[in-house]
Amino acid sequence: MTGIFSAFGLSASAGLNAYIPLLIVALLAKFTNLLKLSEPWDALTSWWVIGVIIVLGVIEFFADKIPAVDHINDVIQTIFRPAAGAILFAAAANVVTEIHPVLSMVLGLLTAGSVHAVKSLAIRPAVTAATGGLGDAPVSLLEDATAAVVSVLAVVVPVVVTCLLIIATSLVVMRMYRRSKEKQAERRDSAHE
Repeated sequence: MTGIFSAFGLSASAGLNAYIPLLIVALLAKFTNLLKLSEPWDALTSWWVIGVIIVLGVIEFFADKIPAVDHINDVIQTIFRPAAGAILFAAAANVVTEIHPVLSMVLGLLTAGSVHAVKSLAIRPAVTAATGGLGDAPVSLLEDATAAVVSVLAVVVPVVVTCLLIIATSLVVMRMYRRSKEKQAERRDSAHE
């Protein structure tokens, strides 16, 4: 069961940054006993794959810190973050369980895609609008740090990460529900005037 918890944590962090969790999983699998990847996911431990992840990660790191470029990067990452989430979910779930790889990849794609959608369609545009782009770099650094911490914790203490993800998701859903109710009330009030 912890493989599933790890899988959700890793794929959620891929929604923030595709390359940090991929690199963490690759390095943990290569140099520690914390994670043993089964075929074909053990290809992540290849030096070639690690090198490509590092290069793409550095490009993404800098692109995500520059106002306007970060929004273009989010559009491009709409493909890569969910794909990374699918790979990470399937790799982590396959460590302990025998979940069908297609189901694992779909769950990872949906998890990372959902986090990416909230980040790129709601949070980042709001930060850019509120700060005139000056808040983009600090928020990006916070997202990178969160992706790194969640990725490590997803492997080391997966149950804790899953609980935190459930709490965070609940808070986001409650906030969206509250805003929806406020907008409905505003529309009713303006219709009565």
